Amino acid sequence: MLLKSVLKQIIELQQIFYLQHSDGMKRKTLSSLKSIKTHAHIISGIRRCGKSTLLLQQMNKNYKDAFFINFDDPRIADFDKFDWIKLDEIIRETNQKVLFFDEIQIIDEWEKYVRQKLDESYKIYITGSNASLLSRELGTKLTGRHIGYELFPFSYVEYITFKNLENSVESLSNYMNDGGFPEYLKTGEKEILLQLFNDILIRDISVRYGIRDYKTLQRLALFLISNIGNRITGTALKKQFGFGSTVTVLEYLSHLETSYLFFFIHRFSYSLKSQSINPRKVYSIDNGMIQINSISFTDDIGQKFENLVFLHLRRKYSEIFYFSENKECDFIVFENGKPIELVQVCYMLNNDNFERETSGLFEAMDFFKLPFGTIVTLNQNDNFVEKNKTINVIEAHKYFTK
Repeated sequence: MLLKSVLKQIIELQQIFYLQHSDGMKRKTLSSLKSIKTHAHIISGIRRCGKSTLLLQQMNKNYKDAFFINFDDPRIADFDKFDWIKLDEIIRETNQKVLFFDEIQIIDEWEKYVRQKLDESYKIYITGSNASLLSRELGTKLTGRHIGYELFPFSYVEYITFKNLENSVESLSNYMNDGGFPEYLKTGEKEILLQLFNDILIRDISVRYGIRDYKTLQRLALFLISNIGNRITGTALKKQFGFGSTVTVLEYLSHLETSYLFFFIHRFSYSLKSQSINPRKVYSIDNGMIQINSISFTDDIGQKFENLVFLHLRRKYSEIFYFSENKECDFIVFENGKPIELVQVCYMLNNDNFERETSGLFEAMDFFKLPFGTIVTLNQNDNFVEKNKTINVIEAHKYFTK
């Protein structure tokens, strides 16, 4: 519990400090933010990807006098549900009707408070580093009155804009190692991504979910980031890391995904049960995070390249599977329950892998009855036709900007 005078002073200091920041490069998400009073606008994404900066851009563009508070501030760590009344009084004293709440999800009963402010005709923007902010459960708590957005580290297009680079194979190769975290791109300090990785494990997972065995969580996370694009199962991880049960493993994986550190995609099947028991493939939120934190002794350039393509697709779509029947296809993209894009990833197409890559894609095209498929490569363009089905081979830097 906090004194009202102390809370007010901290908010005033936060506002001064916040407004002194540069509002940085404009993000594509900024143009998609709506202006609807009846709904809270919720921006979720991994820590340090630019959510607070996006709020600042929105503030400078449309609401220069908006009320701002960052709940992820050690000075208000004792904020509890009884302090909502004090915050309410402070907001009313400012006479502001637009509220910017940063990392509000760490405070208990925040949904009730936001719903109350919506009923009072406040316009609300929220950021948070937890995917549960976009969950169905939240929709129930806010009675469907929210619009969700996801923000990722810089895309390839944002990367070359930020770095003032030409769209080229060389730029794509640099991006494959650098990733898109703004602060790391500014400084090049590896410690930033090392510390961020551990901060997420500690603050967003271990502390938030009461996980006492931090070392096992860390070992699991390091294993995953060193095995991007590989298949994993709860049973295998249970044996490898000595978990007490597979249920515990799956809980850890869920926390890692909710924090946006990793993504796990299922093998496609029309049976939900089959999806749940088959191995999942693991991907990382950022290639720079892989480059700095991986403990693999090989370069794994093919895996990092595949991760880039996955992230490109994941920024646009949430329904992504891998295909594995007689042959394999890396990504099946769905929209509204229907397959719309088939993508195979191959760093360099050659005589040794040509049959494997094309046959897997053709089989997926037959299976889903789609006439087109794509193979994304580093620097090759081509096309192949078989039985009225076409495979387009395209360079990644062109694929990411088309």
